Amino acid sequence: MTSMSRARVARRIAAGAAYGGGGIGLAGAAAVGLVLAEVQLARRRVGNGTSPHVPNADGLYGRTYTVPTDAPLLLTMLGDSTAAGQGVHRAGQTPGALLASGLAALAERPVELRTVAMPGARSDDLDRQVALVLADPGPVPDICVIMVGANDVTHRMPPTRSVRHLSSAVRRLRTAGAEVVVGTCPDLGTIEPVQQPLRWLARRASRQLAAAQTIGVVEQGGRTVSLGDLLGPEFAANPRELFGPDSYHPSAEGYATAAMAVLPTVCASLGLWPAEEERPDASRREGFLPVARAAAEAASEAGTEVTAAMPSGPRGPWALLKRRRRRRVPEQEPTPATPSN
Repeated sequence: MTSMSRARVARRIAAGAAYGGGGIGLAGAAAVGLVLAEVQLARRRVGNGTSPHVPNADGLYGRTYTVPTDAPLLLTMLGDSTAAGQGVHRAGQTPGALLASGLAALAERPVELRTVAMPGARSDDLDRQVALVLADPGPVPDICVIMVGANDVTHRMPPTRSVRHLSSAVRRLRTAGAEVVVGTCPDLGTIEPVQQPLRWLARRASRQLAAAQTIGVVEQGGRTVSLGDLLGPEFAANPRELFGPDSYHPSAEGYATAAMAVLPTVCASLGLWPAEEERPDASRREGFLPVARAAAEAASEAGTEVTAAMPSGPRGPWALLKRRRRRRVPEQEPTPATPSN
């Protein structure tokens, strides 16, 4: 599917989400159902690494940066098993821990991590997760990172419904005062046990949803980072390194790759990224585009950020497409946070 075709489909899905539609399919519901069946068979065949246990990474990171007058930055992870870190064994290997460590290092300020993400969650679980976040008696998080979408595709959730729930979550968090970064639907066509032609269908469905998610998120004031190709060429070329034992969830190295892609956008949303890198760089094919076109391009290239840029014009809302440079951060284990009173 071309970028322009993907942009048209994404616009239709996002419009359906905004206006209550629900009948637009992704690559054929029956075909995606076959992908789900094959993934489930493959996971049963592999038989290990599928425990729902996720290391508890919540706590304080960057304690050495503590200054009496500086309260920690608050980072909250929402979404599915990818946001929670299912598939690794140590807390410091989860994406939340990696992001908290990197944010603390770049901000030179401690970061407190809270995770409400749930393995197996779909976008309709975000309503519950956001309610948990906003019900906390403490301060509203400075930054919320959401990773969701894979289970929507494999469980054949209508994409308009999926985008509607995600957009609502972003709107509620932004209204409360939190910055929001969304890692869009990963490329399910890279799951190692899935064979052609289902691999192609899974890739198409994943990218269509990722593009539609981007439109919905940007329109609500959030930013997105494409995870698609992070679970694409790098994962396909190094499946034993970048996938976990179940061949479905990322390994520690895979999560580190995803965290490195999301970290610059997290920092930029908090005003912590170098100012000279905020200007679009034509040599990196960055620039201002209609939001649907930016969403379609981002869905095809890992680590691509999309954020709102200009008011709506004759061609609809515009967005800034950025390809930020990744920065590796060291793995750190959390220091348990002191419970708030």
